[in-house]
Amino acid sequence: MAFVKITAIIICAGYLLVCMAMYAFQRQLQYFPSQRNPAPQAVGLSGVSAVQVTTPDGETLTAWHSPAPPRRPTVLFFHGNAGEIADRADQFAFWQAQRMGVLFVSPRGYAGSTGSVSEAGLITDAVAAHDWLTAQGGAATDIILIGESLGTGLAVQLAALRPVGAVLLEAPYSATVDVAARLYPWLPVRLLMKDQFRSIDHIARINAPLLIQHGTDDRVIPFALGQRLFDAATDPKTFVPLPGQGHDALYTPALWQTEALFIANLIAR
Repeated sequence: MAFVKITAIIICAGYLLVCMAMYAFQRQLQYFPSQRNPAPQAVGLSGVSAVQVTTPDGETLTAWHSPAPPRRPTVLFFHGNAGEIADRADQFAFWQAQRMGVLFVSPRGYAGSTGSVSEAGLITDAVAAHDWLTAQGGAATDIILIGESLGTGLAVQLAALRPVGAVLLEAPYSATVDVAARLYPWLPVRLLMKDQFRSIDHIARINAPLLIQHGTDDRVIPFALGQRLFDAATDPKTFVPLPGQGHDALYTPALWQTEALFIANLIAR
């Protein structure tokens, strides 16, 4: 009996230590920023300026900007939890080729930007980027938000706070805590997780046209979570499942082309 009690105590203590460690280091497990920060020209881009965006709480963000041609919209892009904007140079060039303005933002804690990563900080960064664009003289309704993976949470919360022309989400989630709960079913993640990005709580406040694309075989952000978010959204909304595709579908020109067609149809109305 004593052996059983001692064993149970050891198991419980070990479990508590694991929970404490996961709580203490959770942001290192959620965000994977890189810090290369090359100039846009170093990754093959032209007509692009590296600009600085100052946030209300005093952080300085690096962003890459290409101005919009007359009477054309601007894509405001928020990338996923890993890497940096330089890793998306081909996507930046794609939107330039569509004759659109482009602003790719490196949020706090990522390459070239000050501060450390948190949900509250990233949402502040998204709002600051939007406000920077409108300060350049463009209309808020000419801003097209694109969120990739983790960045979908920024796009959703921003669109709930500021007017935009459209919201395009690539493999979104109902909440990052829903993703984590599937990864760690043996942990009380709903109690431990700080940055839960509860898009499901904000999506109904978006009035702009919404496009969601999601791979049916996505093992990073399950397809069902994107479908759940879509179901909670208000019209006008469009859901495009990507049969047999995983999370890497986000980095393919075919996905961007669907977005470009969606935007072109909006402009033509």
